[in-house]
Amino acid sequence: MSRVCAICGKKPRAGNSISRRGLAKKKGGAGRKITGVTKRRFLPNLQRVKVVIKGTPQTITVCTRCIKAGKIVKKVK
Repeated sequence: MSRVCAICGKKPRAGNSISRRGLAKKKGGAGRKITGVTKRRFLPNLQRVKVVIKGTPQTITVCTRCIKAGKIVKKVK
C-alpha cells in the first residue's frame, strides 16, 4: 500500500527526532542540552475507504483530512 493520499497527494515528510538531557531553566536547572539528532518520518493518517468513482465502487487510500472535508463519496451499503 502506497503511503500517498489518492485525493490530495499527501505523503510522508522528513523531520528530526531531537534527544535532550538536563533540567529546564524554569525548573532550576542549567537548561536543556541537545545530545543527538536523528532523522525520522512523519506519516500521513491514511485510511482505506470504499468510494464511488464514475459509478463504480473502488477501494482507495485517503487521508483523514479529505474524508472530513467531504471530498469523497462513500459507497452506500
